[in-house]
Amino acid sequence: MARDPYRYFRVEARELLDQLGKGALELNAGSAAPELIALMLRLAHTLKGAARVVKQREIADQAHTIEDALTPFREPGLQASREGIGATLAALDAIAERMATLAPPSEGQPVAGAAEGSAAQQESAAHQGSAAQQGSSLDRAPLESLTSNVDDMDVLLEALSAASVQLAGLRRGMTSLQQSRRLVGAYRHLSDGVEQMDRELGQVREAAERLRLVPANLMFVPLERAARDVAQALNKRIAFITSGGNIRLDAQIFSAVQSALVQAVRNAVAHGIETSEQRELAGKPMEGRVSVEVRRRGQQVVFVCRDDGRGVDLEAVRRALERKGVAAAAAANLGTEELLRLVLRGGISTSGAVNQHSGRGIGLDVVREAVSRLRGEVSIRTDKGGGTALEIVVPVTLAAVDALIVESGGRVVAIPLDAVKRTLRVAIDDVVESSQGASIVFDGKVVPFAPLERTLAQAVPMREGARFWSAVVIEGATALAAVGVERLRGTQNVILRPLPDLAPCDPTVAGAALDAEGNPQLVLDPHGMVEQISRSGPLPRAVVTRPPILVIDDSLTTRMLEQSILESAGYEVDLAVSGEEGLERARKRRYVLFLVDVEMPGMNGFTFIERTLADPALRDIPAILVTSRAAPDDRRRGKDVGARAYIVKGEFDQSELLDKIRQLVGVQ
Repeated sequence: MARDPYRYFRVEARELLDQLGKGALELNAGSAAPELIALMLRLAHTLKGAARVVKQREIADQAHTIEDALTPFREPGLQASREGIGATLAALDAIAERMATLAPPSEGQPVAGAAEGSAAQQESAAHQGSAAQQGSSLDRAPLESLTSNVDDMDVLLEALSAASVQLAGLRRGMTSLQQSRRLVGAYRHLSDGVEQMDRELGQVREAAERLRLVPANLMFVPLERAARDVAQALNKRIAFITSGGNIRLDAQIFSAVQSALVQAVRNAVAHGIETSEQRELAGKPMEGRVSVEVRRRGQQVVFVCRDDGRGVDLEAVRRALERKGVAAAAAANLGTEELLRLVLRGGISTSGAVNQHSGRGIGLDVVREAVSRLRGEVSIRTDKGGGTALEIVVPVTLAAVDALIVESGGRVVAIPLDAVKRTLRVAIDDVVESSQGASIVFDGKVVPFAPLERTLAQAVPMREGARFWSAVVIEGATALAAVGVERLRGTQNVILRPLPDLAPCDPTVAGAALDAEGNPQLVLDPHGMVEQISRSGPLPRAVVTRPPILVIDDSLTTRMLEQSILESAGYEVDLAVSGEEGLERARKRRYVLFLVDVEMPGMNGFTFIERTLADPALRDIPAILVTSRAAPDDRRRGKDVGARAYIVKGEFDQSELLDKIRQLVGVQ
């Protein structure tokens, strides 16, 4: 957190902005559901609290503006006014602009916000959980039986081993018809077992592939917002329709395709859709239709942006070519497909004037370049007076890597299999330490050694009581090194994708993949690993971990910040996202302190403290309230319910928090 204080805040803020933007569009379309207003108020409040934690006063003030704009319409039967919706959208835009300034200097690309952003663009970073949540509607039966399948496979492998021994004996002493029959039976058993394993592995691979990918519907809200912004600016009426949102695709592809589709949607509204008066004269509905369709085609995904507007003016394209120096006769001889291919090349504008929406001829450059980066294809079809369709075809995934999956310190990572020379069982006493670092002997050579956590920039000591390491010998560009892990989990084909732009770069990491449950796991770079291990130095001594603390907050930013502060101070930390989950955890494990938010879905912080004080097993555990509510009445209520301290997020001070915790738990 010290290196990047906004790492988790950016992820959470973008998710909240995406949901708030979707809600604003529903309000703009006429929705008057009181539960929608209530949801948006809670989202705005969560954003305000998270912003205050990271000292972003401007974002917190804008979130408060959203609360002010929507609060008058929370009662049933009231519909949000145009002024309230406008104020909400303006505040979302202001927050998005402010978010753009929070990117680290080396990552200074525009930050997706209410107009163009999507939380899915962050899904392959440290916080990928939302993509997995979006996949909850999938048929997960193969995954639900995975555990039992693995158990069955273990039993089957034992049977295969026993059968192989049996076969060896049969080969040595096969002298009778009975032995022949036993051999045939064993062979059939083996064949059936292998076929069963193939079927089950196929089901698991198919389910895992679905969970690795991001649902396309996460881009629909920013696309609709972009279309409506252009329509409003040009005084046009449109209906925005989407389909195929359940199609899942690689997160990197998602990001690039979304930027291309934003431009395609803008072009469709600015160039394709006519004004209401023009459509009425042409016998069309006064409201133009813009649609985005997503569909799967084998190992590709197809995106189609279609409008029912005027179509591409091919004669205007010819005139534009003439202005660029193409002879009139040559331009006149070009067919429709040739003209459309030239349009896709970019630099050709059929607009009569330059404004913020059209006229420079660069719109399709953005589309073409984005698709080119993905090794995809783009094409245009048009019908004069009937509309235009732009089709983008891209691969579902980018790279597949065979990898060895290892686990250490609770973290699961993948090491490319082609760099793995051997796996060893190494006794702790066989690890030799010197001033240059730790090492082991492999094939008669001394190779540097370090625990996995150490190579990932975590100061981890030798494990107390451990007698052996599982060591993986990996090959770099010019040398070998060994990395110590707790467990080898087997080999797997993983989809390798680069780290997102907002993730910090580490030379030991090649990229990331998603496991079968949709959780991100690092894929290590063998060359960077060898270099890091070679200069890692001596292993540190064992350290004493301070007692566990439970952090309860529905804000990702607050949870991550508090966890980072507490773990840096030596405390063990567990996390809960609601009062109910916190109470359940508190009854399963003994904590020395509760750090609790006030406003959460379901049970709030006040009620949580009341419940713990009423429980004989929990009543002696102190609780600190950390909240954005600063009113005197709230402070008084916190004291009345038994909170030992009341900390306002906007006044958050790390040293004061740690001092208070040390006083309460008696740890120096």
